[in-house]
Amino acid sequence: MGRGKLRIYLGAAPGVGKTYAMLAEAHRRVERGTDCVVAFVEHHGRARTEVMLHGLEQVPRRELEYRGGTFTELDLDAVLARRPQVALVDELAHTNVPGVRNAKRWQDVEELLAAGIDVISTVNIQHLESLGDVVESITGVRQRETVPDEVVRRADQTELVDMSPQALRRRMAHGNIYQPDKVDAALSNYFRPGNLTALRELALLWVADRADEYLQQYRSEHRVSKIWGSRERIVVGLTGGPEGRTLIRRAARLAEKGAGGEVLAVYIARSDGLTSASPKELALQRTLAEDLGGTFHHVLGDDIPAALLDFARGVNATQIVLGSSRRKTWQYVFGPGVGATVARESGPDLDVHIVTHEEVAKGRGLPVARGARLGRSRSVWGWFVGLVGPVLLTLLLNAVNLGLANDVLLYLALTVAAALLGGLYPALASAAVGSVLLNWFFTPPVNRITIADPRNILALAIFVGVALSVASVVDVAARRTHQAARLRAESEILSFLAGDVLRGETSLETLLERVRETFGMESAALLERESDVDPWTCAGRAGSGPPVDRPEDADVDMPVGDHMALALTGRVLPAEDRRVLAAFAAQAAVVLDRRRLREEADRARALAEGNRIRTALLAAVSHDLRTPLAGIKASVTSLRSDDVAWSDEDQAELLEGIEAGADRLDHLVGNLLDMSRLQTGTVTPLIREIDVDEVAPMALGGVPEGSAELDIPETLPMVAVDAGLLERALANLVENAVKYSPDDRGVLVTASALADRVEVRIVDRGPGVPDEAKERIFEPFQRYGDAPRGAGVGLGLAVARGFAESMGGTLNAEDTPGGGLTMVLTLRAAGAPAAPSHPTPAERQAAR
Repeated sequence: MGRGKLRIYLGAAPGVGKTYAMLAEAHRRVERGTDCVVAFVEHHGRARTEVMLHGLEQVPRRELEYRGGTFTELDLDAVLARRPQVALVDELAHTNVPGVRNAKRWQDVEELLAAGIDVISTVNIQHLESLGDVVESITGVRQRETVPDEVVRRADQTELVDMSPQALRRRMAHGNIYQPDKVDAALSNYFRPGNLTALRELALLWVADRADEYLQQYRSEHRVSKIWGSRERIVVGLTGGPEGRTLIRRAARLAEKGAGGEVLAVYIARSDGLTSASPKELALQRTLAEDLGGTFHHVLGDDIPAALLDFARGVNATQIVLGSSRRKTWQYVFGPGVGATVARESGPDLDVHIVTHEEVAKGRGLPVARGARLGRSRSVWGWFVGLVGPVLLTLLLNAVNLGLANDVLLYLALTVAAALLGGLYPALASAAVGSVLLNWFFTPPVNRITIADPRNILALAIFVGVALSVASVVDVAARRTHQAARLRAESEILSFLAGDVLRGETSLETLLERVRETFGMESAALLERESDVDPWTCAGRAGSGPPVDRPEDADVDMPVGDHMALALTGRVLPAEDRRVLAAFAAQAAVVLDRRRLREEADRARALAEGNRIRTALLAAVSHDLRTPLAGIKASVTSLRSDDVAWSDEDQAELLEGIEAGADRLDHLVGNLLDMSRLQTGTVTPLIREIDVDEVAPMALGGVPEGSAELDIPETLPMVAVDAGLLERALANLVENAVKYSPDDRGVLVTASALADRVEVRIVDRGPGVPDEAKERIFEPFQRYGDAPRGAGVGLGLAVARGFAESMGGTLNAEDTPGGGLTMVLTLRAAGAPAAPSHPTPAERQAAR
């Protein structure tokens, strides 16, 4: 029995038609004879969606009692027992009510797939776990129900259900998505045109990236090397020269002209020593490429044009951007250059742009070496001169009689030429062939192997010795040049790598990806274990090769200390590459250590935050708490004094001061205790369903009469909260708003419903708070602006946010249109799934 297939309908926002499309697909499959059932579909009261359920078999839902309410969930066991071919499961990111086997619905789907049942499901882009922060920054709402990206990425099919923001807002206004009483709040909050446009772009980009992954996988499986121009990918070839920045900007402009354009800047570390790239210049170009939205790649390559073209084809690039050559005219005798070679060999599917710049023809230095070898063309010419040259010279000398001494010198010159061109072995061949021809044709007795004159023997011996010496010198020089060029190429890579690591810009996964890319491997993994007998664990990996459980199973195993190793799969590396690989392995260990040190520093920061809180508590006790105590003591002492006869009015005034001081003291102590409970995580809300208008009036008891106005609709749904915590949170928010509002402008407390949430807004017309300070005002012991010391210890907003989050809600600040500050308290509507727990204030501060 194989694993079932997962098909997901992805949408940018509620109401785009995901469930409708899923049900339409189910009807098509039923008509084709497929055994298809509805495991769980929520129509949300939408008439057209509800009609689509007719004619489909529905598995009865499971009912559960939870905190006084009845909820229905997917009956996983019933679906498994029914064993259909296809099951429809709506809302993949849904959180199940406590009491069922799995906490999340996507876990139910995983069980169905494991049982061989195909599943069709739906999800909105805002529910993807990796996009939580992005969606919150767009909409101002943090999604509590999320699904891991990997679950959606593993889907066999992902289909985008798209709708323009204007059409979606029209559907909303016509009541096709939410009930009429929720339409106005939705259109003015979550369903604003800007929000919907941004969410739509996120969905389109996510699906485009997923399609690109499918394409790369298909090309890899079918070994497709031909470029498919499905999207514009522009590779920028860098030499490390100053023209690189011009090329990157030009490529970025080209990418902007096409939808989804991507820029990949690549520097190939040449092992032939023909470049002298500046690490500083490369770092600047890398930063520029990343600032413009591109990526930077650093690879090794002996043949620069071939390496550049291989890289471009490997990433399915459509264009290559190169700079005009910096070589002077006479330097073209050494070859046509990289640009001309790439343009000639790029083929019809890869466009090459040669961009002019200020450094054109200003020179780039002579080629001081030819790399790891003398080159194929030089080797061919060396063997030609070494083997054919003596024969041609013999024919020439037979026609012209120059004497034996001159003949020996000419053969020697030919051997030196063979050595300079081809190295040791062509020179040896030239010396051997030349000595035989000299002996046979020109050394008396002619046409015989024997030599009559001993001086001729000495001349031939000197000839052979000089030929061997010259050939050896040329060969040693070539080897030394190769070693020097190789070391320089390695040093460039290591210098660039060290710079990234020292700047802290490289994560472990990024470093491993660079290792894999540099050496052309399938995968790279950093393995470690506690001791010699413990199993190996993977600290980080990159690439798509087979998993490696032990270093010994990899194609390349590079130890790092006693209990760590860098393992690579793909091919066996030559010995000369292992030196650079060892440096990469050491850097990987450094990056891993730094990551763990950072985690320890975060924990230490949390402890330091606790110490800061304790210090602030002492400061509060020393001043803010002593002030009302001093006032109470002074009033009590005055009343108990026998020396003064107090009138009734004076006694009433003193008693009023005592009462005000006691109230203030009670408020301060209450906030301190609440903050302490939040810091230690001991706040345990008692959640029950209540109406907001039951709690809100009590929260206004601590402010002067008439300073705040309530506007709570009677049709507002109930909320699932702790009544006491909600009252304290609202009281703190209203008190803070009244404190900063003008006397002639009261505070407005209003509420509205949006989907499964209720938003309570506390609106003031005070001076407002700049954007950079909107989060800081929620930190403990923070007073904004010129608030006096007697204004409190700065805990009211911190306590309010802590209580809101403990109940599964959120509290954020936004500007009031026309001036002022609006506190938005978002609460979970009754019947909505519970949100995950929130971090404590200390943990939140440490996370920053």
